[in-house]
Amino acid sequence: MSTVLTAKLKLHATPDQRHALRATQLAYRDALNYVGRYAFAHGKLSNAVALQDGTYQEIRARFGLPAQMACSVPRQVGATYKTLWTKVKANSATRAAGKTKKRYRGLDQAPKYVSPTLTYQLGHDYTFKTEPQVSLLTLNGRVIVPYTGYARPVALIQHSARIGAARLWRHKPRKQFYLLVSLEIDHPDPIPEHHQRVVGVDVGQRYLAVATDLQNHMAFFPGNETRAKADHYARLRKRWQHKGTRAATRRLVVICGRERRLKQERHHRISRRVVDAYPHSLIGLENLTHIRERARRKHGKKATVKQRRANQHAAQWAFAELHSYIAYKALLAGSVAVEVDAYHTSQACPRCGYTAGTLRVHCGAQPPREGAAVHLSGVPLHTPCRFDRRAHCGAEKAARPAGLGEHGCLVGTPRCVER
Repeated sequence: MSTVLTAKLKLHATPDQRHALRATQLAYRDALNYVGRYAFAHGKLSNAVALQDGTYQEIRARFGLPAQMACSVPRQVGATYKTLWTKVKANSATRAAGKTKKRYRGLDQAPKYVSPTLTYQLGHDYTFKTEPQVSLLTLNGRVIVPYTGYARPVALIQHSARIGAARLWRHKPRKQFYLLVSLEIDHPDPIPEHHQRVVGVDVGQRYLAVATDLQNHMAFFPGNETRAKADHYARLRKRWQHKGTRAATRRLVVICGRERRLKQERHHRISRRVVDAYPHSLIGLENLTHIRERARRKHGKKATVKQRRANQHAAQWAFAELHSYIAYKALLAGSVAVEVDAYHTSQACPRCGYTAGTLRVHCGAQPPREGAAVHLSGVPLHTPCRFDRRAHCGAEKAARPAGLGEHGCLVGTPRCVER
């Protein structure tokens, strides 16, 4: 089994090398915008081969890009249009089902590439030297630049990891170049029998994450302070958007970057604490795909101020990002994360599985503070049937941990209630 990571390398370039790298970035961005307009004019084309056939010679002549970069530009534009077409089709299906009236407008005009991030292909555009140096292709030829980074990614690059494509990124305030290298790491396949501990992680707004095991040992990660900062950034963003001047737009970019880094830092910290607290464990995560569309909320003029604020909080926080951080860090630590159906996890009793509109128990147990996390900690090792259904649907039963009865309940508690 393999895991893909991104190594961030700091490039120590001379002034002449920085000028060459910056010119290459800007030429690459201009080529992306040119091919994007070409694809839009030819029926919003997403086929990378057709785009390359129609634009390769013009890219080489007008922008002076090397051969491999001239091939990478149509592939990147084609991937962008494929993503936009996927969103258009999903929006059409949602509108046909009556779930929304909004029309996706991503293909109303050609996409505009603002970030001058440059994509390099290993062996063609960049190569690593024996010393901590990297050879990068520019408009005027190759430049050899020394780099530094964290000890573990540098060791992986020099020894065991399989190196993929890289992106050249420039930190605008510091005018510093970084190389973001894709690394693929092999590790043994996770074996469920080797995971002696089962953990459930529930995400939310008041608590960004709540982790618990079968012994009802819980770890709470509150989000009040982080959410207050995010709300502050949201108010600033609304103010600058309303102003609409060029200076306000520049300030808006800064505020959006701060908000994004705040959430990423918090997610990295929570995921690291969860993985370190429960090593060699089976971690259950809720499958929250399309949760915003499935949740019933009032919008527009029908919603109160409190409901609008709740909608804003639910729409702005990146639950999938936290799940992805936990998943890849768990694999590197010898654990494994499993997606679990989120249906009624917050309304089912974690002991007997009784389901009600509010978290109530049917077997006389004391309801925990966070029932969904307790419920998730038991789902990965239970039968494929839901807790709130009796296990007689014909599904093959999985191995149960010691102390659990026929339907996943604790021994000595009543059987699951049939709905």
